[in-house]
Amino acid sequence: MIIKEKPPLHDQLEFFIEQAIKATPIRTVVVHPVDHNSLVGAVEAAERGLIQPILVGPEGKIQAAADENNLDITPYEIIDVPHSHAAAEHSCNLIRTADASALMKGNLATAELLSAVVHKTKGIRTERRLSHVFVFDVPNYHKPLIITDAAINIAPDLMTKRDITQNAIDFCHALGVDVPKVAILSAVEKVKPAIQSTIDAAALCKMADREQIRGGILDGPLAFDNAISQQAAIDKHIKSVVSGDADILLAPDLESANMIAKQLVYLADAKAAGIALGAKVPIILTSRSEKTLGRLASCALASHIVLHPNGIEE
Repeated sequence: MIIKEKPPLHDQLEFFIEQAIKATPIRTVVVHPVDHNSLVGAVEAAERGLIQPILVGPEGKIQAAADENNLDITPYEIIDVPHSHAAAEHSCNLIRTADASALMKGNLATAELLSAVVHKTKGIRTERRLSHVFVFDVPNYHKPLIITDAAINIAPDLMTKRDITQNAIDFCHALGVDVPKVAILSAVEKVKPAIQSTIDAAALCKMADREQIRGGILDGPLAFDNAISQQAAIDKHIKSVVSGDADILLAPDLESANMIAKQLVYLADAKAAGIALGAKVPIILTSRSEKTLGRLASCALASHIVLHPNGIEE
């Protein structure tokens, strides 16, 4: 799926949803949808034409959640398994046998789901490390902004950052960004031996020069201000095509990425959707507090990945 037109400013998530609705619903395994949020989210996405859900979990609990929320789930396939662990394992098996092309987290811990995903023999891992991307519509930024990794890799080393970066670049390609610009964040803009993230940033840029990372333009280390603001870069005498026009912000670690993401939501009124990359299929990971827009947009992002002509490289 290639997006040729640009979305209207500050309706980026809605734009991704509308584009995905125009396409074919993707067959999606919903893992253990036994509570209000996970089941309602799956049904909403199905009714909008984003996904064709397969509900995997204890059938009695799924039906009870549907009855409690006045949902008609008779149009959807239900696979009865006894508990969340079995649901995660069986869902991965459906992916391996090509019965579905996306995975959606229900009412189970993210760690439990990802444990099944990365299982050496029964999982759906690839050679890449799993990583998470948030896609933000920030009111005072001129295009969608991706932040990674705020949910999976706690303290990534250099080679993990390489995978995180490549995952995000490939994801941007699926959204129609031909050559995404990657700002590799740190606290300063110069390489400092005492700050490991600046050394990693310099190494990642050289790895891109040697095509160990492909398909994007990297620059770093960059502090947050001169990654986002071209004027801040000019004031600090930084010459960079990425400054002020970044598509991807690669944070030094999970803590910093998570704080940036939540600050954008709660202080800058940003809208967000999220998805996990690096497995054989996209994994729709939404928090229990996620609102309708975030859930639908996360499904739409998965649709863009699945239906992109070149898919996501493994």
